[in-house]
Amino acid sequence: MRRSVIAAATLFVVACAPPPKPNLFGNFLKNRPEPTDSAITEKDLKTRMYVFADDSMMGRQAGREGSMKATAYIARELGRLGVTPAGDNGTYFQNMPWMARHYTATSTLTAGSRTLRWLADWAAVPGATPAKGFDGVRATYGGAAGDTSKQITAQQARGKFVILTTGTPVAGGAAAQAARLGGAAAIAVVDLQALSANSRALYVNPPAALVDPAVPAVAPSASIRLTPEAAAAILGASVDGMRPGTEGGTVSAKLDLAESPVPQYGRNVIGIIKGSDPKLAGEYVAIGAHSDHVGYNAAPVDHDSAHAVQSALLKMQIQGAELKPLTPAQIASVKINLDSMRKLEKPRMDSIFNGADDDGSGTVAVLEIAEAIAMGPDKPRRSILFVWHTAEERGLLGSKWFTDHPTVPRDSIVTQINIDQIGRGRADEIPGGGPDYLAVVGSFRLSTELGREVVKVNLRQPSPFRLDYRLDDPISWPGYNNIYGRSDHYNYARYGIPIAFFSTGLHQDYHRVTDEAQYIDFPHLTNITRYLHDLLLDVANLDKRPLVDRKP
Repeated sequence: MRRSVIAAATLFVVACAPPPKPNLFGNFLKNRPEPTDSAITEKDLKTRMYVFADDSMMGRQAGREGSMKATAYIARELGRLGVTPAGDNGTYFQNMPWMARHYTATSTLTAGSRTLRWLADWAAVPGATPAKGFDGVRATYGGAAGDTSKQITAQQARGKFVILTTGTPVAGGAAAQAARLGGAAAIAVVDLQALSANSRALYVNPPAALVDPAVPAVAPSASIRLTPEAAAAILGASVDGMRPGTEGGTVSAKLDLAESPVPQYGRNVIGIIKGSDPKLAGEYVAIGAHSDHVGYNAAPVDHDSAHAVQSALLKMQIQGAELKPLTPAQIASVKINLDSMRKLEKPRMDSIFNGADDDGSGTVAVLEIAEAIAMGPDKPRRSILFVWHTAEERGLLGSKWFTDHPTVPRDSIVTQINIDQIGRGRADEIPGGGPDYLAVVGSFRLSTELGREVVKVNLRQPSPFRLDYRLDDPISWPGYNNIYGRSDHYNYARYGIPIAFFSTGLHQDYHRVTDEAQYIDFPHLTNITRYLHDLLLDVANLDKRPLVDRKP
């Protein structure tokens, strides 16, 4: 699931870290892959999970090799199952026009007569329309990033080299910030000091960016990072306590761009199982999950102690059915007995964001459902459209690309079922959690009929779930704001396609290196997968498509 708010510096450490040595065998030695069969079983889901969330997938970040390996695995499975390819040119892949871009070390930034040192003092990453440089631009202190009450106005920023200090992240992140100050010649944030030497060394090698030739070019931009010392050299004084709008010297830059296309690193995986009813086979019930995650980090952490600390903090936050924010004193009070932990296992340093729950759980569930239908004796009346979207973590890019460039007629998609994080949801991980917990979002937003089908099929399960609709509230628990707009179903809904989004929620390992297969609740995951299989078939066998009776 995509974060609604991520600090730009933190995100980039993940994106640009050097690749760790892949662990090709560690997980497999404990859980050797076994043949799967047509039944939806805990064994099959575990087999798939330990393949898909293995260290060798390198965090599956869109625009990098790990994503290519992950999508290749899904396509191989679909081929083995006999699912019909529905991507480009008779393949399972819908390639997106990705471009690898970075500024080279020959780039320069000068403040007056002083030339700042590349990576030691500053670094830059190309924007959607890469800037080539600027000359003699006046620098000004713009305030705190994200906090518009402590920033200069857009008019004050126009034509300036705007320097921002780090502040409270806001929805939309760097993109929203750039839009607000879009008239600036350049926007620089004082946060380079937060990156390790390894991260800085690879700062010029970000993951590939999606480039849609049909989208009009925006104003040229570059994301510039400075150290506090570099900012002081440009402004003539430290930014600490500086009043927004304070002007400094002039700045010039020459930004040397290197780029190359890498379409295979950014691709959706799409397959179809044809419906059995000639009158309805031209309609599709779509089911999907996102195959990507957030990559790897240059600064390994002690996996077990990190997991223990985050678990302890979350247990303190969960108070009945509520999730309460913690005070600094409460956070500082958490102590972990590392000595007793070390008696059980040696420290294991970890730098890979495996994304077992986010969204390995959804990915393997959709594969299991595909196998159950493909290998089962009876086919549904409508066709089933399976889509594994890429780049959800980069801003729902894969699902936006598919819905903007569908490989089947868009109006033939009668419903989309989205799965993002269904592998956890224990009572100590989410308020109200437990073995029968399942959150559903958006099922009533466009179609009352679809919402009722979700309930009806659930009640037919051997052990019905407690369906949690709290996340339909756009302003919910801390960290859950606007869940409806934070996963791939949203891009179907914007075209008026009824959706139902299922999740067991966020937890202590969300977007951390500790989101690994060993913590997945496989019995719970199995029961949810069986329910979603039944729901998919139920909608596919309806006499009429779910009625859209509400506005998007």
